[in-house]
Amino acid sequence: MVEKKASSAMRQKGARTGDAILVRYFDCVLFKDVPSTTDYRPVVRETIGWLDYEDNDLIRLIWERYAESAISEQSRIKVTGLALRKCDVIEVVKIG
Repeated sequence: MVEKKASSAMRQKGARTGDAILVRYFDCVLFKDVPSTTDYRPVVRETIGWLDYEDNDLIRLIWERYAESAISEQSRIKVTGLALRKCDVIEVVKIG
């Protein structure tokens, strides 16, 4: 598996705040009271969202947001998403 740093992948694809992106990343696996730890490793997951924030250490994606401006001001500020450490990001692909 070839790993890319998120920052270089994002620069290569030209992803900017507000862009829709697909992100492949390593997700932690929790194990408890197991006889052997041999089979437990981070798994690769992927998600799609709008790039909300980026710095040297993390990227933040918004998965779900209100599209209608007619909804109350309080509702419009509520969003759902994911903050990822860049060291766990394998690949970033700009969509569209």
